[in-house]
Amino acid sequence: MVAALCEAVEVKDALLAAAEARIGVLTERVAGLERRLGRDSSTSSKPPSSDSPYTKKSRDRSLRGRSGRRPGKQPGAQSATLKQSGDPDERVECGPSACAGCGADLAEAEVVGVQKRQVFEAQPPPPPKVIEYQVVAKACPGCGAVTEGVAPADVTGRVQYGPLVHAQAALAVCAHYLPVARAARLLATLTGTRVSVGFVAGVRARAAGRLGPFMDRVRVLLREARVLYADETPARTAGHLHYVHVACTEFLTAMHTGGRSAEDIDAGQVLSGYTGVIVRDGYAGYQHLADALHAWCGAHGLRDLRAVYEPDPDGQVWARSMADLLIDANKMATAARAAGQARLSDQQLAEITAWYRGAVAKGIADNQGKRTKSGKDGLRLARRFRDHQDMILRFATDLTVGFTSNQAERDVRPVKVQQRTSGGCWRTLEGLADFAIVQSYLSTAAKWGIDQLDALHQLFTTGPWLPAAIKPG
Repeated sequence: MVAALCEAVEVKDALLAAAEARIGVLTERVAGLERRLGRDSSTSSKPPSSDSPYTKKSRDRSLRGRSGRRPGKQPGAQSATLKQSGDPDERVECGPSACAGCGADLAEAEVVGVQKRQVFEAQPPPPPKVIEYQVVAKACPGCGAVTEGVAPADVTGRVQYGPLVHAQAALAVCAHYLPVARAARLLATLTGTRVSVGFVAGVRARAAGRLGPFMDRVRVLLREARVLYADETPARTAGHLHYVHVACTEFLTAMHTGGRSAEDIDAGQVLSGYTGVIVRDGYAGYQHLADALHAWCGAHGLRDLRAVYEPDPDGQVWARSMADLLIDANKMATAARAAGQARLSDQQLAEITAWYRGAVAKGIADNQGKRTKSGKDGLRLARRFRDHQDMILRFATDLTVGFTSNQAERDVRPVKVQQRTSGGCWRTLEGLADFAIVQSYLSTAAKWGIDQLDALHQLFTTGPWLPAAIKPG
C-alpha cells in the first residue's frame, strides 16, 4: 500500500516537473512573441510608416534623449516671407462712397491715407506655344543643286513635345512621385499642355537614358570623397524582391539596383576599391570592402540597445550605460567640430574608451550563462560591441565621420515613397533602375541648390548638369 502511494507520488512529481518545464518554455515563448509584437521603428528595422497609429508611443521612445531644442523652426534657419511687390499688375481702389458720420458724398474728397493690401493670385495657364521649324530647300542658280536647311538637333519628328514639357512631366513623376495618369492630368491643369498617359509613362526612361555622363561623373567624385554613406532598401519588382543601393555624401548621390550580394554592391562602381571611410549599418554584405575603413551607424546601435534594454531594464543595465556613452560621445564630437577642432583630446578619448569597455564587460558578465531570450540577445549584442569597437566609435576617433548613416537613408527613401504611390510594387526592373538613376540626378542637384525643374530642363535641352567638384566652393 505504501509502495503504491510512493509510486503515485513519484508519478505526480514527474508530471508536475514536466508541467513546470512546459510552462517555462511557453512563458519564454509568450515573452518572445510579445517582444515581436511590441517592435516598432525605434527597436527594429521596421520603417516609421509601419507603426500603428492606435498605439500610444511612450515618452521614453528613444535612448537618444531630448535635444533641448524647442519644436518648430530653429534660430538661424533660413526663412521665406511673402513680401509686397513694388510693381503690382493691377490696382483696385477700395474707397468709401459716403461719410460714415454725416452721409456726405466723398467722391471729390481729399485722400488722407492709403493702406496697401496685396493678393498674389495664380493665372490660368496659357495654351502651349507651338513653334514650327520650316526646313527649306533651295536650288542653286548656278549649278542647280538642291540644298536643304538643317533643323535643331533635338527636333526630329513632324510633331513632338519640347524640352520644357519633358522636364515638367519628369518633375511630376520622378521628383513628386505621382502616378502617370495623375501626372498627365496635373500637367494639363497647371500648364495647359495635354499629354497622353503613355508619354508621361515613358519620360522617366528618356531622362535616365540621357544621364550616362552624369552618373560617370558622380561615381568618380564619390570615390575621391573622404567619407561615404551607404545603405540599401528592398523594392518589390515584377513579383520578386530587388534592392536599391545608395552611396552618397552631403552633396552627391549615386543609386543603382541589384540584389544584396557583394557583386551587387560592387556593381555601383563606387565602393569596390574605395579607400576612405564607409558609414553604414551592420549588414554583413559590406565586409568584403576591405580597402576601406568602416563606421557603424550610431542610430542603429541605439536602436539595438533599446530593443535589448526595454524588455529587461534590470537585467540589461549595460545597454542603458552604452547608449548614454554613445549620446555623450556624439555631443563631444559635435562640439569639437563646431569649435574647429581636428580631434577630441586624449583625455576625452580615454574616458570614452574606458566607459565603452566597462559597459561591454558588464554586458557579457551579466548575461553569461543566462538561458532566457533577453539574456541571449543581451550577450550577443554585448559581444558585437566588443568585437567592433573601432567601427562603432569611429565617429569619435575621426571627426570627419558622422554619427549616423541618416544621409544615405534620406537619399534612398524616395524609393519607398514612389513604391507606395504606385500600388506597393514596381512593374519592371527597368523602371526601378531608371528611377534610381533619375533620383540620383535630382538628389544631387537639390544638394547643390539647383532647382529640380531647371536641372531637368537642361537635361532635355543641352544635356545633364554636372557637379564641378566633390562639394561647392
